[in-house]
Formats: sequence, C-alpha cells, structure tokens
Amino acid sequence: MLKLFQKYRSVLQFILIFMGSYFLFSVFYNIYLSFFETSKYYPDFFTHLVALQSEAVIESFGYTSKIRIHPTEPSLQLYVNDVFLARIIEGCNSISIIILFTSFILSFFAKFKVTFLYIFTGAVLIYIANILRIVILAIGIYEYPQYTSFLHTIVFPLIIYGTVFILWVFWVRLFSKITADEKAV
Repeated sequence: MLKLFQKYRSVLQFILIFMGSYFLFSVFYNIYLSFFETSKYYPDFFTHLVALQSEAVIESFGYTSKIRIHPTEPSLQLYVNDVFLARIIEGCNSISIIILFTSFILSFFAKFKVTFLYIFTGAVLIYIANILRIVILAIGIYEYPQYTSFLHTIVFPLIIYGTVFILWVFWVRLFSKITADEKAV
C-alpha cells in the first residue's frame, strides 16, 4: 500500500492541495458574502464593482449604460440604451473563478515569489476578461438579440474559462520548465 502511495504521490499531492485550497478559499469567500452585505455596495462589494466597471466600459464604446438594483433579488440590472439586457449576480464577479484558478496554481506550486506573482497577474487578467465578457454579452445582445442564447451559453463561458485554461496551460508549461531546470542543476 505504501508503494502505491509513493507511486502516485504527485497525483495525490495535486488532488489534496487543489481540493484543500479550493475548499478553504470557498469558505472564506462565503464568510465574506454573509458578513459584508451592504446597501451601499449591493449585493456585495465585488459584484457592485464589476457592474460599475462594466457600465463604464460599455459607455466607452459609445452606448448609454445604467445599472439598477433589482427589485426582487440580490442582483443588479444592466441596461444598454435604456434596454434591460442582463442581471449581474454574485456569480458574475469572477471571484469563484479566481478561487478555482488559484487552487490549481497552488497545486503546481513553484517558488513562492513566482507563484504569488503569477496568481496575482492571473487574477487581474481573469477579472479583466470577466468585465470584457459582460460588455461583449451586453452589447452583443443589444445589437443581435436573436443570438442571446448563443452568446450567453457559448461565448460568455468560453471567454472566461478559455482565459483560465490558457493561464493554466502556460503555468504548467512554465512550472514544468522551472522544475526540469532545477532538476538539471
């Protein structure tokens, strides 16, 4: 049995670090959500910030954009040229995707500084990609309402998960090179 654990040590290490960090970060995030509800930044600070930044980017493309508090649920309504197009909910703020990304990167931990900088840079890129996906979805639905389903079910997830996947692949290739270089020395 010990030989089996030794043989699959790296796989087990990956699973334990990934699942452990994902669980821990998710617990902290849920604590944040339950303790930091505020009427000023409704429904929570990060979701509100994403909505405001999406609104600003949409306006930079020459559209009029507004966000309004949804009257019956914890979300914000996004309007483009006075047309209601989307709800921005807590799941749209990219935090849970950043948690997933971070947990994966920690599972392939390299040197502390390199890992921390990559997580920080990746989180910023994911956040920006998330804002852009909301903008693309809103403007796309406004301009091409017949493609609403396609935009929301295919394009919307492809942008954010594609970004995360590319960052993961780059990290694994970078980490593999760092590890190989360290072993060669």
